Amino acid sequence: MFGNITPLVRNLLIINIGLALIQGFFNVNLISLGGLRYIHAETFYPFQFFTYMFIHAPGFWHIFGNMLALFIFGPWLERVWGPKRFLLFYLVTGIGAGILWAGVNYFEVRAVEKDAEAYYLNPNPESFNQFIIDHYRLNDQLENLIEGYAANPDNAQYTRESISIVRELYSRTANLPMVGASGAVFGILMAFGLLFPNTVLMLIFPPIPIKAKYFVLLYGLYELYSTIIQTPGDNVAHFAHLGGMFFAFILVRHWSKIGYR
Repeated sequence: MFGNITPLVRNLLIINIGLALIQGFFNVNLISLGGLRYIHAETFYPFQFFTYMFIHAPGFWHIFGNMLALFIFGPWLERVWGPKRFLLFYLVTGIGAGILWAGVNYFEVRAVEKDAEAYYLNPNPESFNQFIIDHYRLNDQLENLIEGYAANPDNAQYTRESISIVRELYSRTANLPMVGASGAVFGILMAFGLLFPNTVLMLIFPPIPIKAKYFVLLYGLYELYSTIIQTPGDNVAHFAHLGGMFFAFILVRHWSKIGYR
C-alpha cells in the first residue's frame, strides 16, 4: 500500500534518526540548545522554532512514533506535491506548530512568572502556600516548608528558602523544552486525510479498518480533548499537534485552490 520511500522523506528520516543517535550514543545534549523554550526564558533563541522539530526526547518511542508516521504517510504527499513543496509544507506545519505552542505556553508560564515576581516583592507564608497550590503539586518537602513557614512567619531562613524555591520552580517551568517532529507529523496526517479521505487504514489497536478522513477526525478530537482536560503528568505538547493540523488544513485548502504546480 505505501510503496517505496521518497527522497525527501528519506532525508528527513536520516536527519531525525541521525541526531537521535548522536544524542544517545555520544551523550550530546541537543535539547539544551535546540529545544523550544518559553520566549522570556534565558535559554530561548528564535532559531529554536526550527531546530526543535528535528530533536526528540531520549528514549525509543518518541522518535519511533513520529518517524513511523513520516515513513508511512510522507511519501504519498511528496509524490503529489514534489520534494520542494513537501519540504515547504513540512517546515511551515512544524514551525507553525511551534508558534502556536509558544503562544499558549506564553500565557501559561507568564502567569507563573508574574506570581513569582510578586512573591519576590512580598514574601509571606500565605502567598507562598498559594503560589504552590496555583502552579505546582505538593510533596513532603514543600508541605514541611509551608507548615514551618506558617508557624514562623518572621523567620528569615524560611523566607530565603521560600524565595529560592519559587525562583527554582519558575526557572524549571520557563526552561522546560518542547521537542519533536510531532507538529509536522500531525500536519502530514491532516494533509493525508484531506487528499486521500477514503483510503482505508488498518489500525493496530483495535485491529479494525477505518477511512483516513475519520482517522484524522478522531485523532484531532482526541488532541482537542487532551488540551482541555490537561491530565496531570501529561507532558505531550497537544497544542503543537493541533497547530500542525491547523496549518496543514490552511495550506492544503489554499494549494487545492491555486494548484500544486
